Amino acid sequence: MGVELDEKSVRIELARLRQEHRDLDTAIGAIIETGRADALQLQRMKKKKLFLKDRITSLEDRLLPDIIA
Repeated sequence: MGVELDEKSVRIELARLRQEHRDLDTAIGAIIETGRADALQLQRMKKKKLFLKDRITSLEDRLLPDIIA
C-alpha cells in the first residue's frame, strides 16, 4: 500500500507541475506577444520553466520501471 500511495502522490505532483509549466509557457508567450517583455522577468520565467521541466522528467523516470538491456 505504501508504494501505491507514493505512486499516487508522484502522479498528483506531476499533474500540478505540468499545469504550472503550461501556465508559465502561456504567460511567457503573452508577454512576448504584447511587446512589453522585461528581459530579466522573461529570463527568470524561462529558468523556472526549465526547472519545472527537469523536475517533471525526474518524476516521470520514477514512475517508469528501469529497463536494463
